[in-house]
Amino acid sequence: MTQRDGHGEHGHGPGGESHDGHGHDGHGHGQHGPATISVAEHRARILAAVSSLPARTVPLALAQGRVLAADVVARVDVPGFENSAMDGYALRQADAAAATPDAPVTLQVVADLPAGSAEDPPLAVGDAARIMTGAPVPHDADCIVPVEDTDGGTVTVLIRRAPEPAAHIRHAGSDVRAGETVLPAGRMLGARDLAAASAVGVRELLVHPAPRVGVLSTGTELRPAGEPLARGQIHDSNSILLAAAVAECGGIPVQLGSVPDDEDALRATLEKHAGSVDAFVTSGGVSVGAYDVVKAVLAPLGVWFGPVRMQPGKPQGFGDWPGRDRNAGTPIFALPGNPVSVFISFEEFVRPALLAMQGRTDVQREVVRGVASEQWRSPAGRAQYMPVVAERHSDGTFAVRPASGGGSGSYLVASLAGANAVAAVPEDVTMVQAGDLVDVTLVP
Repeated sequence: MTQRDGHGEHGHGPGGESHDGHGHDGHGHGQHGPATISVAEHRARILAAVSSLPARTVPLALAQGRVLAADVVARVDVPGFENSAMDGYALRQADAAAATPDAPVTLQVVADLPAGSAEDPPLAVGDAARIMTGAPVPHDADCIVPVEDTDGGTVTVLIRRAPEPAAHIRHAGSDVRAGETVLPAGRMLGARDLAAASAVGVRELLVHPAPRVGVLSTGTELRPAGEPLARGQIHDSNSILLAAAVAECGGIPVQLGSVPDDEDALRATLEKHAGSVDAFVTSGGVSVGAYDVVKAVLAPLGVWFGPVRMQPGKPQGFGDWPGRDRNAGTPIFALPGNPVSVFISFEEFVRPALLAMQGRTDVQREVVRGVASEQWRSPAGRAQYMPVVAERHSDGTFAVRPASGGGSGSYLVASLAGANAVAAVPEDVTMVQAGDLVDVTLVP
C-alpha cells in the first residue's frame, strides 16, 4: 500500500467520494472547520450511549433470534429415565452371554414396549422385552440387544450376538442434570437452543426484545419506488435499504416514509413516533447545505453533528430525541443521504448499536484478510470503506476487487448490490496496490 506523505494526497481519482447529504460532502470549512473524529471514536461514543432494552419473558415460540437475559437452568434430568438407544430387546446380559451366530440363545418375549410406554414389566431368568428406541428400560434388564442381532421374534427371540454390559442404554441425566446451566445469558437463541430449553422443562425465556426502529428518509426530491419521476426527482432507496438492514440484524423496522426538506414536517414526524420506537435512523440532511433539515432540527436539541474521517459517510450525527417529562430520550442516528454512505454508516455505527440494544456483546462482524486483485486509490486522511467482490480461493484466502469501476463513490447504489464484502483501508494509505493485504468484512 502507498502511504500518505507529509503533504498528503488529495486527488480522489476513481475511488473519489461523491458528496453526501443533499449534494454536500460535509468537508467542514477548510483548515478551520469542525474537528474530525475517527470511525472507532464515533462508534465508541455511540456504544457508550446505548444500553440493552429491558428484558421480557416470552414463550419459546417467540424467542427465536433473541438474546438471553438470564441463564437457562435445567429443571429436570435429561434423559429423565433410563431408556433404549436402539430398537431391539431388553434383557439380562447374563442370559445371552453365550450367544453366537452359530449357537444363538432363545429367550421368551414377555412384553412389548413402545416409546412413551409407562410399563415396567418384570423379567425372570430367560425373559426378554421387545423395546423401541426411547422407551423406558425395565428395571430387571441391564442391556439392550439390537434387533439386527436377533431373528425379530415376538413370542420367542433368537439372540445371535452376546451383548456388552449396559449396551445401548441411555442413562438418566447422562446429557444434563437438573440444576445445571444449559444456556448462558448473552446467547443469541437459535433452533438448537430452543430445543434444549424445551428438553430441560423450560417453556418461557427472559430475553432482550427486538428494538423497534423508526426509519425515515428526508428530501423533497424523493419519490416512492416505482412512481414516475419528474426532473430532479429520485426514487427513495435509502428507506428500503435501512428497513431491510434493521430486520437483518434482529430489529423491527417501522417505516415512516420520507419527509420533504421542511423542518416542521420533520419535527412533527419525530414527535409523533418518539413514544412508539426504541430508536430512529434518518438519512440525508446532515451536512452544511441550505436544505439540511435534519441538522437544523436536531442540532439545537444537543444532537452531535460532525465529520468522521471516513469515505464514504463523512458527515454524521448522533444523539437523543428528547423524551417526555424528562424521561430518557430516543437514540437517533442521523446518516448521510447517498446510498453507499447509508450502507457503510449503518454497518459501522447503527448495526453495532442495535445489536447492543438486544444484549449482544459481539456487535461487529468478523474481519478476514484479503488480497487486492487490482489497484485503487484511497483519500488521504480518511479511512476508506470500499464495497468489494470477495472471491474465496480453495486455500481459504480471499481475492478482492472493487464492486464498481466508480470505486467507493457514495452514489453508486446499483453497483452496491454486486458487493459481498467491504474492504477497510486505513487513513494513512492513499493507494492500494494489486497484491496488498486488506482487511475485509463479509456482508450478506
